[in-house]
Amino acid sequence: MKITIPQDVLWILRKLNDAGHEAYVVGGCVRDSLFGREPSDWDITTDAKPEQVKALFKRTIDTGLQHGTVTVMNHGVGYEVTTYRVDGDYSDHRRPESVTFSKNLADDLMRRDFTINAMAYHPERGLVDLYDGLADMEAKRIRAVGNPDERFDEDALRILRAVRFAAQLGFSIEPDTRAAIRNHVDDLSHVSVERIETELTKLICSPHPEEMEELYTLGITAKILPEFDRMMETPQNSPYHYTDVGHHSIVVMQHVSPTKTMRYAALLHDVAKPKCKTTGPDGVDHFKNHPFEGEPVAREILKRLKMDNKTIESVCRLVLWHDFGLSDDLTEAGFRKGMSKMGIEHFPEFLEIRRADMAGQSDYRGEEKEQALDRIIRMYEKTVTEKAPLSIRELAVGGQDLKAMDIPAGPVMGKVLQHLLDFVLKDPGRNTKERLIREAKAYRKQIS
Repeated sequence: MKITIPQDVLWILRKLNDAGHEAYVVGGCVRDSLFGREPSDWDITTDAKPEQVKALFKRTIDTGLQHGTVTVMNHGVGYEVTTYRVDGDYSDHRRPESVTFSKNLADDLMRRDFTINAMAYHPERGLVDLYDGLADMEAKRIRAVGNPDERFDEDALRILRAVRFAAQLGFSIEPDTRAAIRNHVDDLSHVSVERIETELTKLICSPHPEEMEELYTLGITAKILPEFDRMMETPQNSPYHYTDVGHHSIVVMQHVSPTKTMRYAALLHDVAKPKCKTTGPDGVDHFKNHPFEGEPVAREILKRLKMDNKTIESVCRLVLWHDFGLSDDLTEAGFRKGMSKMGIEHFPEFLEIRRADMAGQSDYRGEEKEQALDRIIRMYEKTVTEKAPLSIRELAVGGQDLKAMDIPAGPVMGKVLQHLLDFVLKDPGRNTKERLIREAKAYRKQIS
C-alpha cells in the first residue's frame, strides 16, 4: 500500500535518513491518506533526539523540546518532527509527568490513542501497522490502542476524540472502547473548556452530527452539556412533532450547512423547551415563548464553552428568531419590523434554520407551514426589491435635521428617531424628508 508524500516532507525524511536516523510520517496524515483524504498536516516521528534534529535543519522552532518536538520549516510551512518516546505517568488525566526518548518506533506507536492513529509510513519500507489500524479502518471501527481503560485514564480528552473521529469518519466505536469511555467519563473534569469546545465543534460540524446521541448515551453530555440531556429527555406530545426535543434538534442539525453558526443554532434552537413545557387538559404539550427563553440559555452555554463573540451573537440571533413568521396574521409591516430587529442581511440564515426546523417536524399541517414560509419569502423579496428602509440610518432625515428643529442630541433624539423608524416601517412610502419632519414635530410635542 503506497502513500503519496509531499516533496517537502520527503526532503525532511530523507535528510534524517541520510544522517543515519529512522524517520516516518505518522498518525493522522497516514490515516487520512489511506482513507483517500488530503491530510491537513504531516507529522514526522524519528529516533533522532531534538538537538540532533535542530542540528540537521537551518530553520527550526522549539515547539516542545521537553516532549521531543521540533518544528522544521520548509518553504514557509512548519512540519512537526517528534522523537520516539515513552510517556511517564499521567497523574492529571491529561499530560504525562515525564517522557523518555526511545530508539524504538514500536514504543512510540504504543502510546497513541486509537489504532487508526497509530500507523507509520516510510516511502521505502512501507506501512508499519502494529495494532491493525488498517483492519479497523476497513471495518469502520474506532478502537483504542492496547488496553482502552489505560488509554482513557492517561488522557480524558480521548473520550471526546473517540466520538469526534466516529462522527468525522462515519465509524462506530468498538464495544470495549465504549465501555472504557463510560468508566472514565468523570475524568472529563480534568479537560480544559477550550479543548472540549474544539472537539465538540469538530463533531457538530462533521458529516455525522447525529453522533450527539452517542455523546448522550455514553454520559458525556451530562458532563459537558447537561442542557442537551434535558432536551433528550423531554418528549413532545404534539401533532407537530414525532420525537423528543433532543432528537428533533439532531435532525435539524442534519439539515443545515456544516458551519459553526448553523450547527450550533440548530442544536440549541429549542434549548428552552424543557423549561417552557406545559401540558393542556387534552394532553397536548405546549412550549410557549421558548425562542425568547432560549436565547439567554444559548448565550450562557456558548459563553461557558468560551466561544468567540461573533459566533455567540450569530447563534443567539437564530435561536431568538427561528420561529418568526409562523403567525397567519403576519403583515408586511410586521415583517419589516421583524427584519429591522433581526437584520435583513441575516434572512438567508433564518430561512435555512426555518426550513431545517420544518424538516425535523411531523407532516401535520405541512402544506400550511410551506405556504407560511412562501409568504415570508415573498415579503422578503419585495422588501429587498423596493429597498424599504429598515434602520434609522436609512431614514430620509438624520440627526442634523432634528437638531435644526431644536431636538437635542441624546435620549430625546434617539426616542424621536426610533419613533420615525416605526412610522416608516408601517408604510415605506412615508420615508420622505418633508413627511418625517412633520411627524417629528408632532411627536416632539407629544413627549414634551
